[in-house]
Order: sequence, then C-alpha cells, then structure tokens
Amino acid sequence: MKRLFRNRLAALGAAILAVLYALTLIGGFVAPHEYRTYDRSSAWHPPTPVRFFDADGKFTFRPFVFPTRAVTDAETGAVRHVEDEGAAPVPLELFVRGDRYELLFCLETDVHLVGTPRGSAQKLYLLGTDRSGRDVFSRLVYGSRISLSIGLVAVLVTLGIGLAVGGISGYFGGAVDLVAQRLCEMVLMLPAFYLLISLSGSLPAEWPSEATYFAIVLLLAFVGWGGFARVVRGLVLSIRARDHVAAAKALGLGDASTIRRHVLPATISYVVVSATLRVPGAILAESALSALNLGIREPAASWGNMLADATANVLDVKAHPWTLVPGAAICLTVLAFNWLGDGLRDALDPRET
Repeated sequence: MKRLFRNRLAALGAAILAVLYALTLIGGFVAPHEYRTYDRSSAWHPPTPVRFFDADGKFTFRPFVFPTRAVTDAETGAVRHVEDEGAAPVPLELFVRGDRYELLFCLETDVHLVGTPRGSAQKLYLLGTDRSGRDVFSRLVYGSRISLSIGLVAVLVTLGIGLAVGGISGYFGGAVDLVAQRLCEMVLMLPAFYLLISLSGSLPAEWPSEATYFAIVLLLAFVGWGGFARVVRGLVLSIRARDHVAAAKALGLGDASTIRRHVLPATISYVVVSATLRVPGAILAESALSALNLGIREPAASWGNMLADATANVLDVKAHPWTLVPGAAICLTVLAFNWLGDGLRDALDPRET
C-alpha cells in the first residue's frame, strides 16, 4: 500500500473512484431531482449559476439563484432561458424535501442535500437540462450506478470464468488442456464488438431495464474471458512446477485444494491488475452499446444513453454543450482506472523495492 500511494497518479485515481462509487450509494441524496423527473417548459435549460454576491456586490454566506424566464428569439424561434436579475433571488437550502428515492437502495426518503425551497417555481439545474427538461446532473449521478457497476460485475464474471478454465487447463494439462484451449480459441475468434451489437440488438424491446442490465453484463463477460484464461493457464503452468506445489501434492493434498490454496493465490497480483485495467473496457463497451441505442434503455439512466440522447442532433450539441458532460465522466473514470491499474502493477511487482 505504501508503494501504491507513493504513486501520485495512482492515489489520485483511487480517490476519484472512491468518490464516484460513493455517489452510486448516495446518489439520490446528492442529486437535486429523481432521474425520471422532467419539466417540458425547462427543456434545454442552461446550468443554473449559483450566486454568492448580492445586487450590491456584497458577499452572502447563503448562496442563491435568480429565477429564469424563457425568451424566444425573433429570428430563429429558439427558446432561451435567461436570468431575471430584477426578480427576488431564490435561496438554496440544505436537506430540502423533493422527489422520493431510495437511499442506499433500501431506505425510502425525500430529503436531498441541496436545492431550492419546496414549492418554488425555480429549480436548481447544476448542469442544465436535456431535451425533455430532465436535470443532467441528477441523471449523471443516477447513471453512474449502471455505468460503474456494469464494468465491475462484468469483469468479476469474466475473471471467475477465466480463473476456473485457465487454472484447470494449466494444472491438469493433457486432454483437459487441449479441450479448454480450443474453447478459448473459439471465444477469441469471435468479433467481440460486432457480436455484442448483434446480441444486444436481439434483446426484446419490452424487457425491463434490470433484465437488459444483466443481459449486457453476461454478454460482456462471455466475449471477454478467453484471453484472460490463456494468460492464467500460462501462469499456472509455471506455478505448478514450483517446490511448494510439489510438496503439497506429496503430502497428499487433493487437486482441488492444491489449486485453491497454492496455485490460484499465486496469480493474485496479475488478477488484481488485470481487473482494474479491464473495467474501463467494459464501461466503454456498455457506453458504446447504449450510445447506439442497443444497451440500457430509457427511462433508465446510464452515461451511454445520455450521450446517445445528447448527440442525436449535431445542432443540439452545438447549442447545448452541457449535455456532453457524461462523455467527460466516462473519460475521467477510464483515466482513473488506468492510473490505479498502473500503480497496482508497479506496487505488486516483486522486483520493486
């Protein structure tokens, strides 16, 4: 751990991931609105500026926002939302009542960290709204639950299959190894992304978002375990020839116990590093599928389908660039995982001092 956190980028990546995964647990509390809440009259509302200085330029300890009003452009007919600085400011409050949600996935409540007073016509849109008038920040926070967890779950399934197949193949060898490796080669020959597209496209449209989520996890795991199993097999081939493994077998320890207690634990450094570097790939795959409308479907929120909605019209992207924030979240998450993975690889290297 000392070697890991001496690497500043690895420590930064770990801190970013800790914050992001904490948001998946308390997202409803942090988000001012529920992800399905919409207001058509607030479509394409820009980010709400939070003010700390009053009309006289004096600093106020209680932040506030100005009400906004819709203005129609006489030439283009486009509707813009502008601040009405002549109106009475709307104070922001902590622990306000709002949309109901489940805190920690089990406690139903309606208390939110920050927002405008309940019943106020002016709402808080920290990152603006989308074409349906839904709060982008709230959907970004709720979408992190799917986009971040799908990478972890898919990689855990991939590692489980890869460890089992690779460990058995390398330990027993012979006919078992021959069959297992031919199976791995069959999986590796599959065009992974195109297979994901075809399989995701075949999912029934009437499936609920939960069923679609688990189907995508299984698809990502199915196309990703072959290469990992091949590497584990190579590691096990070298580990089984070591003295402590031979001693365990000579003392009468069974094959299953030998693999579980002496062989697979020796691959832990590779498994940990591989997991941290594979999670970004799974997140990107889910985001790509959702961006192609083949992944998580509306009204559920994921970073991928938020990008799909934002980029449906190029002119909308130019006029409302805040809708591309999910892309920045994906980039930040991928970078954080890669920084952490690089740091783990160096920290677990036995040649490092």
